[in-house]
Amino acid sequence: MDKILVYVVSDSVGETGELVAKAAVSQFRPGLQDVTFQRFPHIDSKEQLSEIVQIAVSQQAMIVYTIVQESLRYFLHAECEMYRIPHNDLMGPLMEMLSDSLHLEPIEEPGLVRKLDDDYFQKIEAIEFAVKYDDGRDPRGLLKADIVLIGVSRTSKTPLSQFLAHKRYKVANVPLVPEVEPPEELFLVPPEKCFGLIISPEKLNGIRRERLIALGLNDGANYAKFERIDEEIEHFKRIVDRIGCPVIDVTNKAVEETANDIIHRLQKNQ
Repeated sequence: MDKILVYVVSDSVGETGELVAKAAVSQFRPGLQDVTFQRFPHIDSKEQLSEIVQIAVSQQAMIVYTIVQESLRYFLHAECEMYRIPHNDLMGPLMEMLSDSLHLEPIEEPGLVRKLDDDYFQKIEAIEFAVKYDDGRDPRGLLKADIVLIGVSRTSKTPLSQFLAHKRYKVANVPLVPEVEPPEELFLVPPEKCFGLIISPEKLNGIRRERLIALGLNDGANYAKFERIDEEIEHFKRIVDRIGCPVIDVTNKAVEETANDIIHRLQKNQ
């Protein structure tokens, strides 16, 4: 069988059109072997389409296309009809069906699928990062992070890390305990990327007592005593002064409110 040449024309990268075309061609193998696919990506003008059509005529190529802008789709269809070029609109009929069913007009912006995919994978990567570098598990993550959170136990470091991860920020957090020296990497983090979380002793006492009860332990344990809390907060202040990072009081703040505060400060610095 003679060689088949398929042009894939798109106002984005053309990946979807090529995948569909290859899937269709696969149904004619092994009889159909000599097939070449050639992409024409990021097409956004009638002049470009006219040139592609003329090349297709000279090379006897077929054209499949994924174009979201209606005027360009209609133009290419008319050109192909005029020159009797075999062609198929992979995007238009489905968009028209959806528009009729939903009573909505498409926004006709190329590449949205790729943008959505990129956003999704960035979010997943950030969530995995937050889990991997939660609670000071691996100090190597501190220098890779977009945001580093530090604070004593029960200052919402982990839920805040996860909330920020859903905003596509890579977050690492480190608990500060007087008996344990913070990792050296913490002091190499740019101060504007590091945020100290502080809470009032009274609020922290209540949170820790509830935590102990939930674990079936005595709520009078040293962990929840004011003397211990004051000791930890003093240690926290020494570390923060050494780093030179901003401190956010989370005493009466929701996680979302603290996250927005951090994002605002980051954007302001940038």
